[in-house]
Amino acid sequence: METQAKTAPLDRLLAQVNGVLVGKDEAVRRTIIALLSRGHLLIEDVPGIGKTLLALALARSIDAKFRRIQFTNDLLPSDILGINLYDQKEGRFDFRAGPVFTNVLLADEINRSTPKTQSALLEAMNERQVSLEGTTFPLPEPFFVIATENPVEHAGTFPLPEAQLDRFIMRVQIGYPSPADELKVLRGGELAGRLDALTPVMTLEELLELQRRAAKVHADDAVLEYAVALARATREDPRIRLGLSPRGTQALAAAARASALLEGRDFMVPDDIKRVAGPVAAHRLMLDGAPFGLSRVAESERLIESVLARVPAPA
Repeated sequence: METQAKTAPLDRLLAQVNGVLVGKDEAVRRTIIALLSRGHLLIEDVPGIGKTLLALALARSIDAKFRRIQFTNDLLPSDILGINLYDQKEGRFDFRAGPVFTNVLLADEINRSTPKTQSALLEAMNERQVSLEGTTFPLPEPFFVIATENPVEHAGTFPLPEAQLDRFIMRVQIGYPSPADELKVLRGGELAGRLDALTPVMTLEELLELQRRAAKVHADDAVLEYAVALARATREDPRIRLGLSPRGTQALAAAARASALLEGRDFMVPDDIKRVAGPVAAHRLMLDGAPFGLSRVAESERLIESVLARVPAPA
């Protein structure tokens, strides 16, 4: 009862965001798992699915500062991080913070910017700070990046290499709604009105406490050994050129802990590992002769399912 009472804000958060992103409960759930894990999320899907809607609804539900950056091929690192400007009156340089200094950042179409600009953001994601000309500026807490990619269009894009994809704890797809859910969306009225009606159901202090609790969820050695066995299976599979890295195994355990907390538990079970294995591992695998875009993602997910099927889970 005590655990359920402490996770009540999570139930309210799930209910409110699900009420805006109709029929996409699993995508919303995975987004919140990534948030609780203190990781970042990559959404790879076609335009018009609701990627921006998801980010906005989440930010407003946790009373967070929200910024959106539209990535283009002429975007510079300073457009993200900020810049030092010389103040002639004071005779000094003043730092003007960029949009990365926020709680929830939507990096829209991140693969349309050059590798140099991509790296500027990914460094901030990894270190949770910005270093400029010898001075370090910490990013606010919590700091959560939702990056999007359009897997269909490749002209004018710079695909994220595997080392950078590894910085995202999870990759999700939202997908098209069912006919019934699409009808609910149409009946729901204007999108702007639905977003304006949202009020915070969780404070940033509550979120930070939940993140701390997620990191402390108990994991029995048998469950951790199961995660390691799954990772080793991806490295030994002849169809996979590059399997799950040790960082990927850590991400798998962190996401599973957050999944357990979302279920109202303070301990991890094998089903938590199974539930997050696909979204945590699929974008980290390098396949031999793999196609591009959604086909690659689908093939990676099929391989993860086959690994889960043949690696025995602890009782």
